Amino acid sequence: MAEISTADGVVRGHRGRHVVRWRSIPYAAAPVGELRFRAPQPVQPWQGVRDVTEFGFAAMQHRSGARIGPRTTQPTGEDCLTLNVVAPAEPSSTPRPVMVFIHGGAYLIGTSALSLYSGTGLAVRGDVVVVSINYRLGAFGYVDFSEFSTPERPFDSNLGLRDQVAALEWVQRNIAAFGGDPDNVTIFGESAGAHAVLSLLAAPAAGGLFHRAIAQSAPADWAITAEQARLFARTCVEKLGATPENAAQALGEASANDIRKAVESRLSKWTRQYPGTFATSPVVDGDYLPEAPIDAIVNGTAHRLPLIIGTNRNEATLFTRFDDTLPTTPERMRKVLAGSEGAESRIAAAYPGYPAPKTAVRAGGDFVFWRPSLEVMAGHSRYAPTYAYRFDFAPRAVRLAGFGATHALDLIPVFGGVDSAIGRALTAAGGRRGFRAVQREFQDNWLAFARTGTPLSSWPEYSEQRRTTRVIDSPPRLEVDPDKSKRLAWEGVRVQVAS
Repeated sequence: MAEISTADGVVRGHRGRHVVRWRSIPYAAAPVGELRFRAPQPVQPWQGVRDVTEFGFAAMQHRSGARIGPRTTQPTGEDCLTLNVVAPAEPSSTPRPVMVFIHGGAYLIGTSALSLYSGTGLAVRGDVVVVSINYRLGAFGYVDFSEFSTPERPFDSNLGLRDQVAALEWVQRNIAAFGGDPDNVTIFGESAGAHAVLSLLAAPAAGGLFHRAIAQSAPADWAITAEQARLFARTCVEKLGATPENAAQALGEASANDIRKAVESRLSKWTRQYPGTFATSPVVDGDYLPEAPIDAIVNGTAHRLPLIIGTNRNEATLFTRFDDTLPTTPERMRKVLAGSEGAESRIAAAYPGYPAPKTAVRAGGDFVFWRPSLEVMAGHSRYAPTYAYRFDFAPRAVRLAGFGATHALDLIPVFGGVDSAIGRALTAAGGRRGFRAVQREFQDNWLAFARTGTPLSSWPEYSEQRRTTRVIDSPPRLEVDPDKSKRLAWEGVRVQVAS
C-alpha cells in the first residue's frame, strides 16, 4: 500500500506500524517563473515512482514561521503546492471518511509539516484518512497584484484560496486510491485555516468538493474589498522600488525574498493604521469570491453544508505575548469601534472592569474571533445544520502563566497531542487527566461529524432561538446563549473598511 498510483503518477510513501504516510505530493504545478502570481496549473505527470517520504518546501514566509521542531526549520520556497496523506496501515473493506486540514498562521506563516498536524492520532483512532495541505501565503497567496497584469504577464487574484480548491480537486481525483471516500470529505482548519474553511464555503468553485466543515477560532469577517486590495498592492509595489508602468516586470523578476519583505513591511504599517483588518486576506473580487465569506454565509449564498464552529475562551492572551497587533488596548478598540455608534459604551458595560488591561485583552480577542463567529453561527443555522462550541479548558501551568484557554491550544487535543512532548510539558504542573478528557471530547465529536455529518447526540444543533453551545471543558457542558450580555453588546459591530 505504500506505492499508490495517482492521476499524475506513482508515489511511494512510508509504511509504519500503525499508519502509512505520504509527504509533499504535488497537487499543482510549481508556481514559479511564468506561473508566479497565476492560478494553480495542473501537475506535469511523471514517469516511474516518485519518492514522497520526506517533506519538500513550506510556502514562502519568514523562516521563523516554518519552524517544525525545537531546532528544526523547514526550507521555504515558491515550489510549495503539495499535500500530505496519512492512512491507517490496516486495509479496510469500505472507503474511509476523509479529513482535510488547513493550517493557520494569519495567511502569512505556517506549514503542514508541523509534527502536531501529522494526523496519525486521528487516522488511527477514527479510522479516517487525513490530508494536510500547503498553500501560498502572504505576498504570493494573499496580495492581489492583478491590477498590474499585462498581456505578456497576467496575474490572478485569491491565489491561496485557489490553491485550496486545487488541493480539494486533487482529493476528489485521487483519494480513493489511498482508501478514502471522495463522497465523504470534511475540511477543518484553525485561525486563518478556519477562515479558509469559511472562504471555501463561500467560493462557488469549491462546490461539491467537500461535504462538511469545521472552523476553529475563525476571524470570520476577514476579507478585503477590491479597492482595498488595489490600495495595498500599490504600496507593496512602491516598497519594491517599482512603478505601475514596470510593476509586472519587477514582480516577475524580483527575488521571492525581496517581494516577501516588501509586503510584510507594508502589512505592518497597514495593521497599525487599520487595527482589526488584515490586508493579506481573501479579496472580494466579484468573480472567484463574489461576497465576503461572512456575508455569503449570512445571506444563504454559501454552500449549505453541516458546520461546526467555535472559539476559545481566552483567544487574545497568546497575541499579547508574541504578536501584539490585535485591538487589545483601549486605544485600538476605540479605533475599531469608531464606525459603530454607541458600541464603545456597550462594550464597557458588558465587560466589568474595562478598560483594565486583562479585560481589554478579553474584549479584543472576542472582537476578532468570537464576535464574527456568532454571526456565522446564527446565519448558517438558518440554512444548514450548525453546531457551536466554546473551548474553556487550560492546564494549570497554562492558567498560571496567564494564558487560559488561549488561541491554538485546542489544536493539541484535536490532533491527539496531550501525551506528546508539548502536551506533557503543558501538564507538568497538573491537569493531564482533564486534558485527556478534553481530547476525547474533541476527537469523539470531530470524528463522529466526519463520519456522519453530526457530532455526538449530546451536542444539539445551534439555533437563533436558543443558541445552545457545547462548552468543551472537563467536564463538558451545554450552555444556552453563553455570555448573552456580551453578545448583545457586539451586535451590529463589524470590522471597519479601510479607506
